[in-house]
Amino acid sequence: MRYAGKLFRALNPVFAREPLSGRGAALHGGRFNPKGVPALYLSLSVMTALREANQVGNLQPTTLVSYDAEIDAIFDGRDSEALTGEHMTADALAASTWRDEMRSAGEARTQGFARRLMTAGHTGLLVRSFAPGATADDLNLVLWRWDDKAPARLVLIDDEGRLSR
Repeated sequence: MRYAGKLFRALNPVFAREPLSGRGAALHGGRFNPKGVPALYLSLSVMTALREANQVGNLQPTTLVSYDAEIDAIFDGRDSEALTGEHMTADALAASTWRDEMRSAGEARTQGFARRLMTAGHTGLLVRSFAPGATADDLNLVLWRWDDKAPARLVLIDDEGRLSR
C-alpha cells in the first residue's frame, strides 16, 4: 500500500535535534525493529503520537514534530490475510511480551516479522497503536527506509529552522 499525507512523532527531547535519524530505535530495538536497525515510529495523528511517547506514568517532556510523507511499499498490518501469509497474527503484533522475547531469544517474534518484511522490500509497516487508551483508529507507521525523495519520501516540517538552532 501507499501512504501520502502528514505524519507525527513525539520525541524524547534527547533525540529532538535528530528527528530523521532512527538512532534511538537502533540503539535499543523496538517492537518492530531489531537492535542495530534504525526505524522511525510515526503516527497518523498528533494524539496517537503523544500516547505512544508517554505510555508509562505521567506526561514527560516531549518534542512534537510533523512530516510530509509519500511512502510506497508499506505492509498493512491491519490485513489479517496478509498477516497470515507472513506467519503473523494480530494478537502476536499486540503481544506485550516482545521485550522479554528480545532479552531471552535475542529477537522478538515481531522483530523477526519486521526483518522478513524489510528483506521482501517493504519500506514500513502500518499498524494500530498498542499504547494505553488507543483505539483501532489510532494508527502508526513504522519506517525502516526513508529519504527526501520517492519512493520513501519523508520530509521534516521545520520551515523556521527551530530544530537547527
